[in-house]
Amino acid sequence: MELLKNWFLSARPWSFTMTVISVSVGSALAAGEGTFSWALYLLAVLGAVLMHAGTNLVNDYYDTRFGVDTVDAETAKYRPHVIVHGLIPARQVLTAGLGCFAAAVAVGVYLALVCGAMVLFIGAIGVIAGLGYTAPPLKYKYVALGEFSVFLMWGPLMVEGAYFVQRQALSGDALLVSIPFGVLVALVLFANNIRDIEHDHKQGIRTIAMMLGPRAGIHAYLALVCLAYAVTLAITLAGVLTAWGLLVFLSLPIAVKLLRQMERGIPSDADARTAQLDTAFGVLLVAGLVIQGLTG
Repeated sequence: MELLKNWFLSARPWSFTMTVISVSVGSALAAGEGTFSWALYLLAVLGAVLMHAGTNLVNDYYDTRFGVDTVDAETAKYRPHVIVHGLIPARQVLTAGLGCFAAAVAVGVYLALVCGAMVLFIGAIGVIAGLGYTAPPLKYKYVALGEFSVFLMWGPLMVEGAYFVQRQALSGDALLVSIPFGVLVALVLFANNIRDIEHDHKQGIRTIAMMLGPRAGIHAYLALVCLAYAVTLAITLAGVLTAWGLLVFLSLPIAVKLLRQMERGIPSDADARTAQLDTAFGVLLVAGLVIQGLTG
């Protein structure tokens, strides 16, 4: 039982909510425009979650190997880190991560055979982005490209990919709808990096938060949260979403509470608190798209 708990911690399944929401956004938008396949939706979710799990595991391995994750890191203080705390051997974590990527590729190949080669193209970008996040030779997380990658993956690519699986076509509307949620998911990493500016500086890492500094970083964080709501309002007024898209504004109290907290000081679980806002915003966005599809 303890071993299962440790593997649960290593995969960080609570973070998969964001992946399920991204796939659901693209799928719900596609469903509103035609037929919907639950089988294809579940396979898309499975493939995306496997890739997310693989990224988490491989990231933990290389962050530990390169001395980024240590017992002094804030992340290791508010949740157990299976490698840092010696709960699972590092090599096993890496092997499990690569296994997750292999399984995701298998799902992607099947979806490509059923839905079209575009699935392979999107999936290939996902594999490269997931592995290259902290693994050599790219290691782009360490050169201030992490937030951009997270936005791209959980925003345009994942939403467009899910839409394509259902409709076998790409969509300009899906691209626009993906932007607000992609921004909020990227802010999970950004919040983490603002909190870790001093620690990352000691480890020789460069992040956007470090380049901006704590004060400007918080201002950028606040601006980007506002941007997510502003873009949603804009695409609703433009007719991409119906008025049901404004359901996301029900999450504003969570956003306001979070922004006030960030202004007072960065909490140790700033990333987890940002993820809570993502979840509320994302679930409401999916609900709005479902109702939009049902009501025509």
